[in-house]
Amino acid sequence: MQTVVFCRFSYPAIGGFQVDHDTIDARRAFLYAPERMEQRFALFEHLCLPGLRAQTDPDFDLVVLVGTCLPDPYLARLQALLAGMPQARIIARDPAPHRQICQSVLNAARKHVNKPCLQVRHDDDDALAVDFIARLRKAASDCEALLLGNKLVGFDWNRGYTICRSDLHPFEITETVTPYLGVAQAMAVQGGVRQSLMNFAHSRINRFMPTVTFADPPMFLRAHHAHNDSRQKAGVSLPDFHAPTVEHIETLNRRFALTADAVESAFAPAASNGLRARG
Repeated sequence: MQTVVFCRFSYPAIGGFQVDHDTIDARRAFLYAPERMEQRFALFEHLCLPGLRAQTDPDFDLVVLVGTCLPDPYLARLQALLAGMPQARIIARDPAPHRQICQSVLNAARKHVNKPCLQVRHDDDDALAVDFIARLRKAASDCEALLLGNKLVGFDWNRGYTICRSDLHPFEITETVTPYLGVAQAMAVQGGVRQSLMNFAHSRINRFMPTVTFADPPMFLRAHHAHNDSRQKAGVSLPDFHAPTVEHIETLNRRFALTADAVESAFAPAASNGLRARG
């Protein structure tokens, strides 16, 4: 079954953000601000891509959606980062309503729209465990009867880690167990069905389809930083971060193909620009 991993890289959608902008030009100015882009590239390169490159099952398609207005130097950097990854394809689209454009790009990525597929939502500043694709395929196989009886079926792995940079350590970490967080989340789509995973708010997919939730093992890393869309409004709670243990470092390496140095590099631009994930 084809598996499509869908990633938006600073795409200036109409809607789709928790923070509103009055115009597309204002959204572009926010998304393409130099210090924000430096951090997004660092997180994408050092946190997001290693786990995707190290997947134990490499049979998946990575579709990266960007705006046609992405400045050429940033597009060139993105192309260079993905050049050695045969699964990756960059798709450029004009600004458009969020759900419609994501649905269109996902359906266009399907090799056979009349055959079932698996779709994965993945942000450019998060990481998936190296066996995520393999476990997703096994889950779909184990739930074959459920998939055959429903147009859409959600899959959600709710255990992982949230990480950030701090003033005391290169980075800090906390275990996260949250259903429907939107990281390590996927959907099985029957052949001929045009709806996509991105048609649904990640926290509410269980209102529209049967879902299967897995609590083990840790399947995601979620980056916590000053430019999280979910942290741009007041009243956002702060996780209980702490310095990583040796066991954490070993887990990062074993589960996510990451070293402590890589995680530190992912957050380095935040340090150099005076941004603090905990401030």
